[in-house]
Amino acid sequence: MALKAVGTWIGGIHHVGLNDLGRRRSVDAAAVAPRWRGEGFRTGRLESLGCVSVEPLEDENLSRMSPSSPELDRVSGNWNSENKPASWSRDLGSLPKPLSLTDLSTSSRGSDVRVAYQGSPGAFSETAALKAYPKCVAVPCEQFEVAFKAVELWLVDKAVLPIENSLIGSIHRNYDLLRCHKLHIVGEVQLAVDLCLMALPGVTKEELGRVLSHPQALAQCENAISKLRVIRESFDDTAGAAQLIATKGLRDAGAIASARAAELYGLRILENKMQDISTNITRFLILAREPIIPRTDRPFKTSIVFTLEEGPGVLFKALAVFALRSINLTKIESRPQRSSPIRLVDDSNHGTAKYFDYLFYIDFEASMAEPRAQNALAHLQEFAKFLRVLGCYPMDTSL
Repeated sequence: MALKAVGTWIGGIHHVGLNDLGRRRSVDAAAVAPRWRGEGFRTGRLESLGCVSVEPLEDENLSRMSPSSPELDRVSGNWNSENKPASWSRDLGSLPKPLSLTDLSTSSRGSDVRVAYQGSPGAFSETAALKAYPKCVAVPCEQFEVAFKAVELWLVDKAVLPIENSLIGSIHRNYDLLRCHKLHIVGEVQLAVDLCLMALPGVTKEELGRVLSHPQALAQCENAISKLRVIRESFDDTAGAAQLIATKGLRDAGAIASARAAELYGLRILENKMQDISTNITRFLILAREPIIPRTDRPFKTSIVFTLEEGPGVLFKALAVFALRSINLTKIESRPQRSSPIRLVDDSNHGTAKYFDYLFYIDFEASMAEPRAQNALAHLQEFAKFLRVLGCYPMDTSL
């Protein structure tokens, strides 16, 4: 597909590609002060800070929620009488009930920042939300898609969602959702995760016949679970598994979740640090409806997604645009294009060849307020048939 570029330069920069590498006059850094458009970075286009627009791909429509979803009439709810916890457990009726797909509609909003996360109260995502916004109202959601939609429908101000873990790698579902939704990454949170094995008071490890948790938490504790000789059962989230054991009084089951979940649901911790490697870090993204203005007074990171034209060495050329400007890449992820996964290529030796067509996600350490970042993306568009900035945001350098 031919590149359709239309100049949308801001701040007086009119050259692209290799110009910033010495072939023409240098860029005056003072001339690139950002002037953001009302909608910030739009889907499929770079419409801010020195980037030209590129013809976008079609949306992959990963989210199946109708825009006419019924209006939200609750954010929290009480438990049914038959689900009340046993006498030894805490009263769980005051905990907010996670939003579901049918709950996405208008709700009155207070002055506090409302932050959506996937899972039940006590989930690690809730801890990440509270680390980012200590005084926020944390709103639990049943699914990742619900958290995305809650921000888009103005039910919450932000969403905090996991994107990668140091033990098991990327959370691919959220990469796919970033592509098909129009939210912007405005921050990141790095959280040290300690997974705990918990059960009802009085239950020992030897009595457990099964362990419940999120699939990723189970994967992070593969060796420890194998030693227990129990059945693994996947659950929507770690805290939800603990909640189920508490509300149903399951004496044959244990949950792997946070220490806070054990406290919330009245469970007893049988073992701390269940993860196979003690250093267990999960990185979360903070999503919002509007981008933030990039600066240079602190370390910034930029996340992009793009596809490339067919040709030998084209991926090497795409990555070289960052190396030529001494820009450090911190993350590279590829995902097949769901709408058109197969690319047909004429091969002079073997006829027509079929290859998977990929989306490439890249994080790099530079602010879009820097000319080198603007020029790197302009140079990248010489090889890309689609390019979108997912966000430019401050780096989290703390744990």
